[in-house]
Amino acid sequence: MIASLLILAAAPAPPVELLRQAVAETAIAQVKRVDERWQPEQRDCAGLVRFSLRQAYRRVEPKRLDTPLFATRTGPADFADAETLLGYSFVGLGRDADKLSVKTGDVLAFRQPRDSGDVFHLMLVVAPADRAHGEIHVVYHPGEKDAPVRSGRLSELVREAPGEWRPTPQNPSFLGIFRFKEWT
Repeated sequence: MIASLLILAAAPAPPVELLRQAVAETAIAQVKRVDERWQPEQRDCAGLVRFSLRQAYRRVEPKRLDTPLFATRTGPADFADAETLLGYSFVGLGRDADKLSVKTGDVLAFRQPRDSGDVFHLMLVVAPADRAHGEIHVVYHPGEKDAPVRSGRLSELVREAPGEWRPTPQNPSFLGIFRFKEWT
């Protein structure tokens, strides 16, 4: 086990910027037309994140997919729900997007308390290479069966979304901005 960890640690890191670009392209493509490779039973917010990351690695660093991409309480796995992704495969960066260097592939995370248990929601960030010439967008699946993938400007989400969906430090439902651990 330790030998395999040393081999992984010594291996060159994948080109993260290319992975970020591939995540963006995959997520945006789902807004236009859902890829048939994205299994219908996994089409929710966490499914969009998992699918986009897998497709990015498939294009840029396919050998990485020889082992499961996501961490869970019990070890590496091919599937992880939104709560598990946040707890084991992503690292929190903070809750104020204006003060953080938000990058493509980061996620905005929300937790909505419900009688049946908390519901987690993720939105993928798609940031322009040059912020002077474009705005940050989010791409997300609303979670309902057969619902389309949606996108919008982060600035509009901050101003116009219902209060519980605003990614602002004042919103107790907003958990913050998270980054895939392999990219930190």
